[in-house]
Amino acid sequence: MVAVWKRELQAYFFTPIGYVFMGVFLLVGGYYFAFGNVNRLSSDLGTLFGNLTSLFMLLVPILTMRVLSEERKNKTDQLLLTSPVSVGSMVVGKFLASCSVLLITLIPTLFYVIVIAVYGTPYWGEIFTNYLGFFLMGCCYIAIGVLMSSLSENQVSAAVLTFAVNLFLQILEYMGPSLSIPYMSWLPSVFSWLSLYTRYYDFSAGMLSLANVLYFLSFMAVVLFLTVRVIDKRRWSEG
Repeated sequence: MVAVWKRELQAYFFTPIGYVFMGVFLLVGGYYFAFGNVNRLSSDLGTLFGNLTSLFMLLVPILTMRVLSEERKNKTDQLLLTSPVSVGSMVVGKFLASCSVLLITLIPTLFYVIVIAVYGTPYWGEIFTNYLGFFLMGCCYIAIGVLMSSLSENQVSAAVLTFAVNLFLQILEYMGPSLSIPYMSWLPSVFSWLSLYTRYYDFSAGMLSLANVLYFLSFMAVVLFLTVRVIDKRRWSEG
């Protein structure tokens, strides 16, 4: 797994993908911080990360589209599948590499915290929960992208599928509470409970909940498990 993680992490920075992802994220993040925090003399990072959540939804397909689809297209997935590394280790290694790129991208944003600490009044608990919540939700997005990448050998198709699923989840977030279906009044509550955004809102408000942390981790585990099952099924059907 560690070998796969190192290989994939290096691949991000041997190609333009890692730099494009980081560049766009930091450029737009800097714009939001300049006009949303500095211009308004605000120490609240909740709004900043709320805006970056929508941006990340658009960028994550770029980050994950080649993770498994490229291996399948180039037939190099057969080498990995026949190596001593298990399918689960391969999937987790690739997933952790993408999460590492996200973590590396977040490190420069600590400059925003320094600016707030120098010129304003930082709320350290809220800052910590915003970073933690954003990273965990970002990892969930990445897990979805890895799953979509396993379903197609075409990178563009994988990116479109990832965006479509992420957009669907966001639509459910806004439409769920307004749904009114006879004999299914419980449905909005189910959508709210399943929503990644609802869980993230607690973090953005400065509330650290173990239940929400466990939900994000469980969400990643379930999606990665489905990814392993997809690859296993394809391996046996093609074998």
